[in-house]
Amino acid sequence: MKFTLSWLKRHLDTDASLEEICDKLTAIGLELEGLEDRAALFAPFTVAHVEAAEKHPDADKLKVCTVKTKDHGTLQVVCGAPNARTGMKGIFAPEGSYIPGSDMTLKKGVIRGVESCGMLVSEREMGLSDEHEGIIEVDEALEIGTPFANVFGLGDPLIDIALTPNRVDCAGVRGIARDLAASGLGTLIDQDESAVKGKGKCPVDVKIEDKDGCPLFIGRMIKNVKNGPSPDWLQQMLTSIGLRPISALVDITNLMNIDQCRPLHVFDADNLKGNITVRETKKGEKIEALNDKTYTSEAGAVGICDDSGLLAFGGIVGGVPTGCTEDTVNVFVEAAYFNPMRIARTGRDMQIESDARYRFERGIDPEFTTTGMEMATRLIVELCGGEVSETVTAGKMPDWKREIEHDPDFVEKLAGFDVPEEKQLEIFASLGFEVKGKGPYKVTPPPWRGDVQGKPDLVEEIIRIIGYDHIPPVSVRPDDAIRHSAETQNLTRTRKARTSLAARGLDECVTWSFMSKDLAGQFGSNDNALTLTNPISSELDQMRPSLLPNLIEAAGRNHDRGFSDVALCEVGPQFQSVKPDGQQFVAAGIRAGAYADRHWTDSDANREVNAFDAKADAMAVLESCGAPSASLQVSRDAPDYYHPGRSGTLKLGPNVLAQFGEIHPAVLEDMDIKTPVVGFEVYLQNIPEARKKGTAKKLLELPPLQAVSRDFAFLVDQDVGASDMIRAAKGADKNLITDASVFDIYTGKGVEDGKKSVALNVMIQPADKTLTDEELEALAQKITDNVASKTGGTLRG
Repeated sequence: MKFTLSWLKRHLDTDASLEEICDKLTAIGLELEGLEDRAALFAPFTVAHVEAAEKHPDADKLKVCTVKTKDHGTLQVVCGAPNARTGMKGIFAPEGSYIPGSDMTLKKGVIRGVESCGMLVSEREMGLSDEHEGIIEVDEALEIGTPFANVFGLGDPLIDIALTPNRVDCAGVRGIARDLAASGLGTLIDQDESAVKGKGKCPVDVKIEDKDGCPLFIGRMIKNVKNGPSPDWLQQMLTSIGLRPISALVDITNLMNIDQCRPLHVFDADNLKGNITVRETKKGEKIEALNDKTYTSEAGAVGICDDSGLLAFGGIVGGVPTGCTEDTVNVFVEAAYFNPMRIARTGRDMQIESDARYRFERGIDPEFTTTGMEMATRLIVELCGGEVSETVTAGKMPDWKREIEHDPDFVEKLAGFDVPEEKQLEIFASLGFEVKGKGPYKVTPPPWRGDVQGKPDLVEEIIRIIGYDHIPPVSVRPDDAIRHSAETQNLTRTRKARTSLAARGLDECVTWSFMSKDLAGQFGSNDNALTLTNPISSELDQMRPSLLPNLIEAAGRNHDRGFSDVALCEVGPQFQSVKPDGQQFVAAGIRAGAYADRHWTDSDANREVNAFDAKADAMAVLESCGAPSASLQVSRDAPDYYHPGRSGTLKLGPNVLAQFGEIHPAVLEDMDIKTPVVGFEVYLQNIPEARKKGTAKKLLELPPLQAVSRDFAFLVDQDVGASDMIRAAKGADKNLITDASVFDIYTGKGVEDGKKSVALNVMIQPADKTLTDEELEALAQKITDNVASKTGGTLRG
């Protein structure tokens, strides 16, 4: 919505500066979108006198003009306009000035061998209109050097505000002034809204058949008008906001539209055939519209018709046959109220954009229909003369009144700060709201505020008039420090899992949460699976029971495109059943191909990934989430989609925290994956919460004595787990033994069938004294005995 400062001050008596007005507009919800000081933009352009206009020596259509200016002296300008002549006054653009309509900066040039210093501009070059057949001619009484902006009323700052769809009342300058006055920035100036007394019955009658589309229609005949150019003040007002003046009658309707948010239409009464009928259009009716386009109507639009057929789309656009021209003598003025929904639908169906449609489809003031007719009539009589008939009215005023209960205390509850009750009532009165009773009050919004429908809307009106910039700032953080993390445990573990996997070189993916039923069946799905009733694809009809299948398919796609070495991960939900507790939050990942890029310094880089890589990834996630990794037990009961001899689970008692291993070759074959794949799944919700200790964690203390390392080799059965042996060795003396690890496993010559040799390294850390040989031997015997009793292992000789 564009308007000038002087236009606003026709309605608002204020001493506020331009900056204060712009700040207040944004503060009350009418956001400032742009402010243009056109006086500065057009400063180089001034009135100049053409002292001579002679034919160009080398071009038939060009003239060499001698132009007298105020600031640049007398200059020579080559001009091709047919109306350039000796003695005229036009608008001169000097060298170096920016021509807005042509988007160029003017330079001195030579045209057909003749130097040209500047330019005499047309309306299109100045952005006034599309007229470019000739240069601008101005009144010869204007002095040389008069600024262009002053001549065309463009010296005013141009204000542009962004209107939300509900604020159609501010699609008129009067409504904007009303809001500013309510906010305390001035006083709303009274305007003459009195009725114009007509003589005699209107010769054109009106009948409404489509009462849903047009509840109210008011018409009036004005005879013997003179429809010439509108006066300068009106032309300058329209030109200042980018509208092209056409004629007095049309300019008056445009003025009422922008000034009062009251769209009107004027018909050349001599071209009407019979009376006016408002009816639904029929499919296929044609109209040559005033926007220079021809439309074929759809059925159900609001049509303004006479005996000859369709004249206009009500509330949107009129037709050329009954449009007003300079020859119009008798005019029929229409002021109507149209159903916003019908106007919006017709506008969309017909793809017609117009200022009238913009306002009608948002719901203008129905009560102002009569007032708008009277104000427009007064303007027509003042500018065009004529004899006014009585008005003809069809239909009735739509029922717009509604009462909303308002409790003054509700403002603080909803807005977060208190507004005194007296101030609330004052704001309602200044905005035109009617208030009855004693709290809770009964509030009736004015007819121009159809958007105010409920209690929150009333609070919004109070808050915006006080000013959004006056809402007390409240920190989203409490004054005291947050003692506990605002992050949930699940989110914390998710974040830590992502970080640890990224640190191990895996790339995070986000895959579909669903997959095909057949694929889901290979990864633990059963008859109780969560199946989609309306899947987006027949191949995506079941929620995923595991994150691994989609990651494996992603690895396959990478392999097909030449990227065979991949490491992918995802953290998200997987769905085991339709029950509320059937959803699990899992950190999963896969590796395929080589463990790392080939490099001559890394002997480990060329090997293929194995189950231990997947285990290491799972352990990294568990450790980052605070799981007691030293207490985990490894078992071989991984799901069937893992390789039975190269997989395992990580448990704490019966609680499964993770599973890992090579993906079963048969599963990979069914998925058409041509490379070995290892994977892991960590069940984040199964990780036990860390124990809270009463005392703070001690700082790192280095032991005062040197650690002692001892190696042991045990013969055990093939099915004995290495983790069981490590746990047995560490359990021999938990005070002295700090760590144990497997560094070699041997089967073959010297080891009987069904057995294996497992070499352990045990780290012993004395705390208060150096151990003697006897004490070390005794400890070694305890380790041997404990491993023998727990696993059946014997010390290898």
